[in-house]
Amino acid sequence: MLYAVTGIVLARELSQEDFGMVGAVLVFQAFASLLVDSGFSYALIQRKRPTRLDYSTVLWFNLLIATVMYAVLFVAAPFIADCFQGDRRLIPLSRVIFISMILNASAIVQTNRLMKAMDVRMVAASNSIGLVLGGATGIALAVTGFGAWAIVWQTIVTAACKSAVLWTTSRWRPLFRFSWSVLRSYFNIGSRMMLTSFLNTLFLNIYSFFIGNRVGLAPLGYYTQSDKWSKMGISSLSQVLTSSFLPALSAVQDDATRFASLVSKMNRFTSYLLFPSLIGLMLMATPVFHTLFGTKWDPSIFLFQLLLLRGIFVVLNSLYSNYLLSLGHGNAILRLEILRDAAAVVALVATLPFIAMETPGNPVYGLEILLWGQLGATILSWAATLWAVVRYTRVGLGTFVADMAPYVAQTLVIVPVMYAASMLFEAPWAKLIVESAVGLTLYIGGNYFFGSKIQREVFAYFRGRGL
Repeated sequence: MLYAVTGIVLARELSQEDFGMVGAVLVFQAFASLLVDSGFSYALIQRKRPTRLDYSTVLWFNLLIATVMYAVLFVAAPFIADCFQGDRRLIPLSRVIFISMILNASAIVQTNRLMKAMDVRMVAASNSIGLVLGGATGIALAVTGFGAWAIVWQTIVTAACKSAVLWTTSRWRPLFRFSWSVLRSYFNIGSRMMLTSFLNTLFLNIYSFFIGNRVGLAPLGYYTQSDKWSKMGISSLSQVLTSSFLPALSAVQDDATRFASLVSKMNRFTSYLLFPSLIGLMLMATPVFHTLFGTKWDPSIFLFQLLLLRGIFVVLNSLYSNYLLSLGHGNAILRLEILRDAAAVVALVATLPFIAMETPGNPVYGLEILLWGQLGATILSWAATLWAVVRYTRVGLGTFVADMAPYVAQTLVIVPVMYAASMLFEAPWAKLIVESAVGLTLYIGGNYFFGSKIQREVFAYFRGRGL
């Protein structure tokens, strides 16, 4: 909510080009951040009982790599500007925003320890405090005319506050020791997860690079805005899966019966949240954008809907990868990521010649073609990942289908009713309220009427009672 409020104000105050500038430099930070983490945070969660030396070694390694990567990117700032039509404004902007990479690196292990203990309350608190102070900074700078720098300093303050809260509230302190043997022991899982994450990040950010490089910063701003708002829901769901599901799965990795039971429960838990949330949001996209931003960002609306549809399969892929990771199948995850990226490359190559196309009234027509191609590639990769999960977990395909089907069916029945009810009103805010109220009432009420066990478990989870 805090992030959303800040995003609304910034979207109203800043230009499409301002968002495009920040989106351009964040392409490079995304890759550098992967090298900082190096996949060891995944390995720490996967390991049953990491020691204090384990955590300390990973922390010092992360901070070292973050410092080195910042130095490299600082020197490379003019090259970054050259990649985006030589806009020299990107040089000082990138050199400042990259500081957040070091700040984020200092918080990785503290966050990891809390996730390992399945205690997400302090992680949520640190995020909230960071968002409040960072958001206040960004809003103040935006309304006083600082343009893209408002987003830059929002990013810096948010990262600094999050790290400060985690360190001041935690009793854990690192040893002033570093162990190469510990680092090597995590290398098997960590290196594969780093390469997997690198490939995944490459194909999440390569679109921003090509859009900014070939089309311009204003179209990149439209894409960045749609991508940011779609990721808000998608990332929230993925974070739930990563922060809570993976430790729980790892704890029962040696018990096939309990593992299969937990997989089925997580399938239903995810489906209960995923399908109504993202499909419902697709329906409400236009009234949401018009209520929050007016018509300023209209070209982003259909891009937003396509990204939400693609996000359904992204979340499912994330869930299935957790199943494989908890069993230690790092090689399978890497092979699947290579397959996903190969499909994305084919789709990118096929649609890239059309990326700069425009039609009267639609300056992002080429970007829509690009996203249709990526949607098709993501669906193919989801099918391949599902096949691999069925094979390695020995949980039948029928179980996966049966776990998802009730929530897909309910959503597809409810969405037309939401749309029909909204047609009685003209104002965007009224349409939004009616669609939300009708959707929630029918979905929660229907599950309550039929005695849905998973609905009770979802409510219990968000009250802090765990899985």
